[in-house]
Amino acid sequence: MSAVAHTQRLNPLADHTVSARLAKKKTRHVRERLIEGVLFLSASVSVAITVGIVVILVSESYQLFQHISLVDFLTDDQWTPLFDDAHYGIKVLLSGTIVSSFVALAVAIPLGTMIAIYLSEFAPFSVREIAKPFLELLGGVPTIVYGYFALLYVTPALQYFFPGLPGFNLLSAGLVMGIMIIPYVSSVSEDAMRSVPMAMREGSYAMGATRFQTAVRVITPAAFSGIAAAYILGISRAVGETMIVAVAAGMQPNLTWNPAEPAATITAYIVQVALGDLPHGSIGYQTIFAAGLTLMLLTLFFNVVGHFMKRRYRQAY
Repeated sequence: MSAVAHTQRLNPLADHTVSARLAKKKTRHVRERLIEGVLFLSASVSVAITVGIVVILVSESYQLFQHISLVDFLTDDQWTPLFDDAHYGIKVLLSGTIVSSFVALAVAIPLGTMIAIYLSEFAPFSVREIAKPFLELLGGVPTIVYGYFALLYVTPALQYFFPGLPGFNLLSAGLVMGIMIIPYVSSVSEDAMRSVPMAMREGSYAMGATRFQTAVRVITPAAFSGIAAAYILGISRAVGETMIVAVAAGMQPNLTWNPAEPAATITAYIVQVALGDLPHGSIGYQTIFAAGLTLMLLTLFFNVVGHFMKRRYRQAY
């Protein structure tokens, strides 16, 4: 006689106990599967939204390119889709977007990195606990406030040093954009630096390195994958900024690489057309989808470059 049969003969309730235990495990398994399914659906929402945005942009842009030439869209030096003599040169908007983003990143990346190094390696605990919330508070200021700050305060201050600077220009817009982006760069970079193991700092100190040498030559390279992610976030934020450039840059479609001149960006043009009276389905209305698709591809390009940079430095360290 087997041990199970012997146990059941001695204890008739044993089979009922085993059955109840198996049923409880089965119910628990169903609940886990249900929770897993809900979490999967939640994670799929962002993917579905992204796919939907891409489909809309591509379909609307395809209808636009049925009426205009893709070659003209990429090579023409004028952007006047709302005029009788219409031109569709996206280079005009790209130049304004790239110049304003470059000025912003020239401010945000160095300052954000230095602030992250100070908060992570040099600042006392009390200073870090006070300074970081105030720094991140800059990210909560509405961008329209930054736009009027650039127009009413930064531009007059720049005109004091550069008298010929026009009232609307990419320089003041880019500088204020850089101030706005600093919290994104510094916060993510500081988190990446603080995640570096303390053993690397102690080893550097044991070799005779100073705190500054340790921060610059050991901690920063070791955390560069996270710092690169902060840079990518800053680039995406700069390229996609709308209200600051719409208020302070002038929204004038001007093909220029000079930050001291007024120009229009892709996002500013989308705002300008979206608030107008153009009928849905017209060529002028469809240009905002082509401009949006171009902006998405530009952001994708920077993200791909940043991804390869992160992989390279992760392998190196």
